[in-house]
Amino acid sequence: MRAKEALDCASYIIARTGQTESFESLKIYAVETLDYVYERSRNFDTLNKNLAAKVLNAAKTSDVCYCVDGSVCEDESCKIILKKHRDCEILDSVSKAAYAYSLAGMTNGGPAFISAYAVSELKSCRAACVYDIDSEYAASIVKERLSDIFGEETECSFVRGGTVKKIKIYEIDRMKNYDGTCAVTCEEGEFLKRGRYDYADLEQLIKLLRAPGGCPWDRVQTSDSIKKNMIEEAYELVDAIERDDHDGMEEETGDVLLQAAFHSVMEEEKGEYTGTDAITRVIKKLIFRHSHIFGADKASDDAEALGVWENNKRKEKGQSTFTSSVEAVPQNFPACMLAQKVAKRAAKSGMDFPSVKAAAERLAEEVEELLTVIDSGDKSAVADEGGDVLFSAVNTVRLAGADCEEALRLSVKKFTARFAECERLIVADGKDMTELGEEELDEYWKRAKNALKSN
Repeated sequence: MRAKEALDCASYIIARTGQTESFESLKIYAVETLDYVYERSRNFDTLNKNLAAKVLNAAKTSDVCYCVDGSVCEDESCKIILKKHRDCEILDSVSKAAYAYSLAGMTNGGPAFISAYAVSELKSCRAACVYDIDSEYAASIVKERLSDIFGEETECSFVRGGTVKKIKIYEIDRMKNYDGTCAVTCEEGEFLKRGRYDYADLEQLIKLLRAPGGCPWDRVQTSDSIKKNMIEEAYELVDAIERDDHDGMEEETGDVLLQAAFHSVMEEEKGEYTGTDAITRVIKKLIFRHSHIFGADKASDDAEALGVWENNKRKEKGQSTFTSSVEAVPQNFPACMLAQKVAKRAAKSGMDFPSVKAAAERLAEEVEELLTVIDSGDKSAVADEGGDVLFSAVNTVRLAGADCEEALRLSVKKFTARFAECERLIVADGKDMTELGEEELDEYWKRAKNALKSN
């Protein structure tokens, strides 16, 4: 009755659409429908902004009664209006989502209700009801999002008006005659039979494996006992990347995430932190360090963006001196990577070679010093001077603009290929590699090098 009174007294009535059955109850009034806005909007986001803009503009000169189907809190255009005008009076109706959910006979508690217009924002959940599937396009994006969360082969309920049809998620955009009453409800299946899993499921599985009656091996692990696994899995992921093996990358990425989840579950057991804590921390860190995106800083190119990142990182870490930044480099990095990282951070203080040539000259000096101690037979001095040679080589390559770890890795790969070709040539000539002299080995090496170049 209050809604009828509002309509009777309104100087201006606007309906989101005139294409639904509920519009029949408004035909006794003078109503402007916004169906034409649908045709002029590029996507759902602009559609709802445009709908809200029409209503807000009209409200500048009139008392507007804006009519939408279902509950006001479910309508995306209403959400925009209510953010700008908290003084609006809401006369609510039956929730389309709750109606569809109950009609489908769903029993899974805590469902996520969301409009098709905002389905891209739907996160992983135990159950979902998506309404406003009023076009084939809306159906297609709903299908994609629900497939990603639940799996395309999962059964769901397609609701139209007062009817319910059981279909697979991949069939959502194969229905006919979409209208404002169309909705889809679905819920996750038994844990071991689901078509899709997310990070929360990964943590749940690890907890099951570590629970009483779980896997004996998983139960006895500690962060210390499996710490090397993370390094191995990270290297395997990088190897897949270098081989451009996308299937391998998918598998190895999962293995890296498994290690991260394993550590967070074990720390949660000790009351230290949870996986959610870790994810929250890294997101907050990314927001803080990207102050050129989310804050007042500016960056016109990747170099300036990196500078902003490094400056924010020092603030975050409380690194007030250059020494604190240098000392913060993890000491368990591979030696070549460690040397390059330390040198780069030290260079920010101004302590660096003025040019690549200067670094190369220092390298030559260090080589001379190494040769001198080699003649002395002092192994400790050889290790000391040898380290200086390697560090100087890293500085030279770094200043030349190459990644030292990658450069050395490629050089080893090149040597391995040439060695294999050299041995193949020697064996093909019926000779024993170990019996060849230096000059003959050198000749075969040159042949192998030229053969690989021609290939």
